[in-house]
Amino acid sequence: MSRVPAQRPTRSLFPEFGELFAGIPAWSHMRPVLEPNVMRLEEALGEGKYELRAEIPGVDPAKDVEITVRDGRLTIKAHRSENKESNGRSEFSYGSFARSVSLPAGADEDAITASYDKGILTVAVPIAEPKPAEKRIKVES
Repeated sequence: MSRVPAQRPTRSLFPEFGELFAGIPAWSHMRPVLEPNVMRLEEALGEGKYELRAEIPGVDPAKDVEITVRDGRLTIKAHRSENKESNGRSEFSYGSFARSVSLPAGADEDAITASYDKGILTVAVPIAEPKPAEKRIKVES
């Protein structure tokens, strides 16, 4: 009985394209870094309140900003368009962007408020005392 030597897969001198990016996080996480229309966020958690501030200059908050909350995730979507005309030339730029954040435990999704002033959107979320994770059930006999 003859033994056939095990074959090793041949390896190219250059790595596969996918291997080049193996150490880099998934592209979806890189989107805010690579996206030209980035919405910068600032979060603060204080006594009984979670506050989120988003830098979105040049938008009409009534028409161009949408804030939704679902299953503990707050999403801010905005659309910006600008049209400049001077000396017979016009420039038009536009873009849409969205960011989602997980709300902290105890967030009161029914009492969220939002305001917009000087290009800053502020979303305030009241936080209730977290309910105990464990609940005891009395056994009746």
